[in-house]
This record gives sequence, structure tokens and C-alpha cells, in this order.
Amino acid sequence: MSISLKSPLEIEKMRDACRLAAEVLDMIEPFIVPGVTTEELDQICHDYMVNVQHVIPAPLNYRGFPKSICTSVNHTVCHGIPGPKKLKSGDIVNIDITVIKSGYHGDTSKMFGVGEVPLRAKRLMRVCQEALYLGIQQVRPGGHLGDIGHAIQRHAESHGYSVVQEFCGHGIGKEFHEEPQVLHYGKPGTGLQLEPGMIFTIEPMINLGKRYVKILPDGWTAVTKDHSLSAQWEHTLLVTAQGHEILTLRREEAESFEQERLKSTGT
Repeated sequence: MSISLKSPLEIEKMRDACRLAAEVLDMIEPFIVPGVTTEELDQICHDYMVNVQHVIPAPLNYRGFPKSICTSVNHTVCHGIPGPKKLKSGDIVNIDITVIKSGYHGDTSKMFGVGEVPLRAKRLMRVCQEALYLGIQQVRPGGHLGDIGHAIQRHAESHGYSVVQEFCGHGIGKEFHEEPQVLHYGKPGTGLQLEPGMIFTIEPMINLGKRYVKILPDGWTAVTKDHSLSAQWEHTLLVTAQGHEILTLRREEAESFEQERLKSTGT
């Protein structure tokens, strides 16, 4: 397994690409309303990335993928292809953004609720995001990939959910997908030991029902076999000398993290 440790210059380029990917998610949120099609969301994101940010949408034509973003609605686990179907109130949708800036990739995704979302869907989205954050907390020099997977799996299963095992996080940099593979289940103290300079994604997919998935005839779209709802959140992480840095932190997350820090320090 060949793991790329990023140089200070590469880390700066990754910070830039990841910041831009996060900005796309901030930009698209107001457009996610009942009646919009995922194809329209794709076009809005594409135009913003190409004409405003001057970046390359990494998914477009990647191994034949036909669109610039992934839109995974309700029981779609990941890699949903934007199309003409309109979103309706109560839907949940994952928007997955990857951009290329100066030859480096930034990768992130977020769940959005459309209109009035049922409580069970809100809870699934919340627990999945919590699982991501718990996984991120395990990222530090000397830690192991198994620590990340274990934290995610334990939290999801404690709420009665299941973790998809067919897809995982991945190293990222000049290439869209690099080593290592980052599983969202596992045992603490196992797997690759983390070192400063590693950059990878954590992107748990959590199902309301059983963990099993199937791929649709388009060769991309993964859905739950039992048609239960699925949620996914994704961040790109840098292992630092002190712990970690979330390279794709969004604006609202940065604000809430700062509020939590102030609470914990009593300031």
C-alpha cells in the first residue's frame, strides 16, 4: 500500500480545493426546494464551479459518469445521477461535490432536507452526521484507521441503524481516489497507523434498514436493497502533528464549532 504524505505546498493546494468544494454546498442550499430537479441542481453547481470558481467538476466524465455532481435521494446510498425527476417535500438528498483546482481534488458532501421532512429522516441525517464527527475525532498521529470505523459503526448501530460496507472513504490529492481505503466499520487499534501529512475522506453511509445495497443498471446509482432511507456526510481530513484539520469545513460548521469551543472553555 503506497500512501502519499503531502508536502506543505501540496497541503496548501488541497486547502484551496477543499475550501472551494465546501463553498459549492453553501451556494446550492437555497435552491434545494420542492419542485426543483436534480438535473437543475447539477447545472447550477456546474455553472458556479466553472464560471465563478474557475475549477473543474471532478465527477464529469470520470470513468464515464455523465454529470458534475452526485445527487442521492431518499433510498439512494451514493453516486446518484442527476436527472429530470422533481424533488418533493419530505425528500432527503445528499449532494456530493468534488472539484479540481491547480491539479488537486477537494471532496465533500452534505445532506439536505426538502420542505417538511419526517422526524425519522431528520434523525437518520443527524445520527449520520454525528457518526462522521465521531470518526473525525479519532484522526490523530499514532491513531489507526480502525479507530475511525469503530467509532462510526458503534454510534450508528447504537441507534438501530446499519453501516454500508461496500463503499468507503479514500486518500485524495492529485488523484480523485488514492490509498488508503477508509472503512466506516472496524475494530479499534487495527489498520493503518496515521501519520502527519496524510489526507483522506471520511464519508459514512448509514441506512435506516439493513446495510445491503445494489447497483442500478446505469452502473453508478447505489440504492438500499430494502428501499430504506440512507444518509451520507463527507469531509476531507488532514492529519496534522497535533491531531487533524477538516479541510472541507463549511461556514455553518465553523461557527457552531467555535461556539462549542467557547462553551467548553467558559469564555
